[in-house]
Amino acid sequence: MNRYKKWLIASLFISVASITLVTFLNFNSDTIEALRKIKIEYILVAGLFHVFSYFIWGARTRAMCNALGYKVNYLKIVEIILSGVFVAGVTPSSAGGEPVRLSMLHMNRIPLGKATAVIVGERLLDAFLVSSSLPFALYIMKDTLPSSKFNVALLIASLLALMALSFFIYGLWKPEKVKNIIRRITGRIAPLLGKHTDASISHLMEKVDREVDLFHESIWIFISVGKKGLLWGMFFTYLFWAVEFFLLVLILAGLSQTTSILTAFAAQVFLALVMVIPATPGASRVAELGAAPIFSVFINASIIGVTIIAWRALTYYMNLLLGGLMSLKVIKDMDLIKKLTGDSTEP
Repeated sequence: MNRYKKWLIASLFISVASITLVTFLNFNSDTIEALRKIKIEYILVAGLFHVFSYFIWGARTRAMCNALGYKVNYLKIVEIILSGVFVAGVTPSSAGGEPVRLSMLHMNRIPLGKATAVIVGERLLDAFLVSSSLPFALYIMKDTLPSSKFNVALLIASLLALMALSFFIYGLWKPEKVKNIIRRITGRIAPLLGKHTDASISHLMEKVDREVDLFHESIWIFISVGKKGLLWGMFFTYLFWAVEFFLLVLILAGLSQTTSILTAFAAQVFLALVMVIPATPGASRVAELGAAPIFSVFINASIIGVTIIAWRALTYYMNLLLGGLMSLKVIKDMDLIKKLTGDSTEP
């Protein structure tokens, strides 16, 4: 708990400092005017949309669990998701969210292997949607880039998306060959990442092997016995991201700025890719500082800071608040169960 507390304080400090910097650099008289005319009802509706996204995520998880033959109460799944997003928001690279969801699914009588398939399957569906959307996002944003740079960027993005899809399919059929390819690549770049000792490189290779095996086993579980769950998972994945991306449109409407829905969606595809990289808790700093130049393409500079404040309040701080409250409830329920179990064993 002390470690989580330190990460939470660090993530909040970094995020607030980054937002303050962006707002300060873009603050002027137009910013004050925008704040005076803010339509708070749009921000509230955006908040409701974000709450709705938890239930869409829950529907995806439930559909994938059902397809594997395991039924979990819908509200319990939403509880699991909220606990997961809280831990993801306070751990570096959001790494803690998936293990928490995996553990809680397993606690609800889903075998560890099947629970892993659900969690890994969700991660892959998200990654596939974002990576496959990149060429379309670039095409939508073509008017904001010089034609020569746009053509190069579109070509590179299309090639990367095709390579990712090809690697995905090849990994299903030849996991050992994929592991060998990744090992060679990892062996080359490991020294650049500070992995100079044989022990650290070996540990990294083991982690790569484990991730590839998890990917292969999880996908084959759905292809063999859970095809329906994979299809429903894909549907709910698209719906989830559409709702999440629409938050920005509502925030801008609240600030009296209209923008193309497709442009707002395309910009957030780029931002989603940027936010995969950071090792800071909850992607703090990178999310705020990365959003500023991307959003500035279609948002007035005077309201960039205000927009990012509202966007992060809904997509990050709300996760911490609701997820934190749910995590406290889960801990309290677990303590109660342990107490009742202990009492029942007494003579």
